[in-house]
Amino acid sequence: MVYLKKGVKSMIDANLIEKLSIVTSEEQTILDGKKSIDKKIYMENYENIVSSKKILSSGKQIAIRPHTRFIGFPKHSHDYVEIVFVCKGSVTHIIDQEIIELHEGELLFLCQNVFHEILPSDVDDIAVNFIVRPEFFDKVIQMMGEEDTPLRRFILENLKSKNASAGYLLYKVSKVVPVQNLIENLIYILLNDTHNKRNVTQLTMGLLFLNLISFTDKLVSKNVEEQNIVKILGYIENNYKDGSLSELSKIVHYDISSLSREIKKRTGKKYTDLVSEKRLSQACFMLKNTDMTIEEIANSVGYNNTSFFYRIFKDKYGCSPKQYKLQ
Repeated sequence: MVYLKKGVKSMIDANLIEKLSIVTSEEQTILDGKKSIDKKIYMENYENIVSSKKILSSGKQIAIRPHTRFIGFPKHSHDYVEIVFVCKGSVTHIIDQEIIELHEGELLFLCQNVFHEILPSDVDDIAVNFIVRPEFFDKVIQMMGEEDTPLRRFILENLKSKNASAGYLLYKVSKVVPVQNLIENLIYILLNDTHNKRNVTQLTMGLLFLNLISFTDKLVSKNVEEQNIVKILGYIENNYKDGSLSELSKIVHYDISSLSREIKKRTGKKYTDLVSEKRLSQACFMLKNTDMTIEEIANSVGYNNTSFFYRIFKDKYGCSPKQYKLQ
């Protein structure tokens, strides 16, 4: 049975929407009168923890499930990372008493052990849940290269850690075409028996993350403080060469002293330390991947004094920029 309104355009391919609109056996039992979810499908020992062992086949690190419609899902957590993507319509989650309404094209990362519930959705609310074991992201991290930027670390630590500070990461990327295309590709790969499925899935997820890292302005976190730290790290990511704490304070509406304290509290580092980290990691990337001179690289990452650049580079990496390039 397929429910799909004619004339309603979705950003995802119509054939995929049609496939995802098919009423599952679980949904049919709900339509037939079942008043609650069957916990045996999701949980061990009837605890409110959805188990990857129930959802993922042995040896698998990632799978996809259409979101179950017509009924609410009570408060629960899970021992994996869940990525929710809305193909059409909307889906509403409640996370730590905060109502998160996801609209078509938006992407929600739910960190491990975060508790949330899901309100009932209608026939035309088509969403998918990516069920991902944390170790799946190891390959994704490798794909993203060695540039250890503060923002990259913040995002990945929240996905791999069982004690993530953010709880969730919401990307409002409905109008970002490359991201939408990559998510559509992921859905297609996981729904079909494509050749070399595992490697293709990891490559596609890696490309998705590389794109998401660039769209910090589309990232929302669980509260004002978390959103501000994302803005702060995103500002450093994009303005490491000539940004300033004064300019940043105006963006996040803090006075400079309060902002300095907040950055130290949230990251364990001073603003200047974070800027230096980003500059040096970018310099490493350029040393490895360009033919620019060391002086040109120093200038391009924000250091007008080449001698100073040499000194802090050696302090950080134990060798000079020239030695690093030769290695």
